[in-house]
Amino acid sequence: MNLNKIEKIFSIWKEQNPHPKTELNFVNNYTLLVAVVLSAQSTDIGVNKATKALFEIADTPEKMLKLGEKNLKKYINTIGLYNGKAANIIKLSQRLVDEFNSEVPERFEALKSLPGVGQKTANVVLNCAFGHPTIAVDTHVFRVANRLGFVEETTPEKTEISLMKRIPKKWQTHAHHWMILHGRYVCQARKPKCGECKIQKFCEYFSALVQ
Repeated sequence: MNLNKIEKIFSIWKEQNPHPKTELNFVNNYTLLVAVVLSAQSTDIGVNKATKALFEIADTPEKMLKLGEKNLKKYINTIGLYNGKAANIIKLSQRLVDEFNSEVPERFEALKSLPGVGQKTANVVLNCAFGHPTIAVDTHVFRVANRLGFVEETTPEKTEISLMKRIPKKWQTHAHHWMILHGRYVCQARKPKCGECKIQKFCEYFSALVQ
């Protein structure tokens, strides 16, 4: 896809939603980090249901450590892989207290060093908490980026690298939010809603369908 089409797509997304945000609920940088860790292979809706009560009593690393792993599991047991996620949240909370003055670090490598925090989670936190122009590639972003024709890649890691090269800097801060929302509500995996799509005429997937 050429740069002109990419510009038009992002212009349309901006017109539809000028200030896109994550749909995960959080009250501070720490709870954002916890929510993103919990969201791996889970839906935002499911995570939000579990964290509503959790964040009322544990919105800092110290409070989470006081709650403890066993009690944490009671709050998040409706979320997939909750046993491993609970263990990682307790471990990362201890690391934040011991090494980062209980603050979520604003550095990529520091974030990735925390238990349960991978490439995507680190990028989401840097973007949503600190406004860094990162592109976090989840299943929606991977599908949308390759289906539209922004990139042609085989892995999330390669997709992220290519998107950072292809998407102009002025769009990068909100890029992954727009792609996530487009993938979640329009360009769905099994049955994309091409008839409702505002960027249909620029989409290489749709062009191939009608040829």
